[in-house]
Amino acid sequence: MRPVVIVTDSTHYTTRELIAAAGVHEVSLYVRDGENTRRESEITDYDAFYARLREAAELPTTSQPSIGDFLAAYEPLLAAGNDIVSIHLAGGISGTVGAAAAAKGLLDERQAVGRVEVLDAQTAGGGLGCVVMAAAAAARSGGDVDAVLARAREARATLAIWFCVDTLDYLQRGGRIGRAQAWLGGALKIKPILSLEAEVTPIERVRTSGRAFERMVDYLRSRRDDGADGWIVQHIQAPERAAALVERGHELFGCEPMWVSEVGPVIGTYTGPGLIGVGGVPARLMR
Repeated sequence: MRPVVIVTDSTHYTTRELIAAAGVHEVSLYVRDGENTRRESEITDYDAFYARLREAAELPTTSQPSIGDFLAAYEPLLAAGNDIVSIHLAGGISGTVGAAAAAKGLLDERQAVGRVEVLDAQTAGGGLGCVVMAAAAAARSGGDVDAVLARAREARATLAIWFCVDTLDYLQRGGRIGRAQAWLGGALKIKPILSLEAEVTPIERVRTSGRAFERMVDYLRSRRDDGADGWIVQHIQAPERAAALVERGHELFGCEPMWVSEVGPVIGTYTGPGLIGVGGVPARLMR
């Protein structure tokens, strides 16, 4: 049986250390800011990026990896004797998973040795990270492609992730507002709490940042009560609020989060600075 390698894209926003330790390979999306186009993976100074975003009259644009980018990732892994499970952000907000599927189709036509399977995680950010890390755990334990896919799908089925943004303005300007469209108008002055399924999904509206923070704590509590004891915290330019969420999470779970990280430019362009988010899955899926 050929070993399985996990490929994902740059919108997982776990930590570099975790991805490297799990042996996960990454294909980057792109960010175009003015005349400058860069791979998201090359943008390391988030403070500078978000400072420009706050002042930008026009948002940067983002684009999916090319079919060639995926072939460049897949072909060496197959040649080295691996099968591949490639897991990507929601197809409802990006064509990334479609490009991955097209690359798989070309390899199938060429009758390349080895198996490639592509999975739409129907989420992004920390949610994608949870699905990817669960799949990587199954691969490390010796699972074949079908076992790895089954673990990834179970993680997605048990996943819940919520985030609060300071304003819907970035989502509206970037064309990624999804069903939260119904909250536009006066809702720009409230704190929207959202989730990401196949698209951005509205959960509830609150009036203040303090109330939004407490609702994030409530959602962590609901994860604990549902048996999802593998928990995460993410943020954009809000490290103090993230640290406070981690402190409350410690009280609830009695353990460390799987990771705490900042969301990068591709997703951050559409949500804007100030985001805080929580979520998780059963920790057993990560083992």
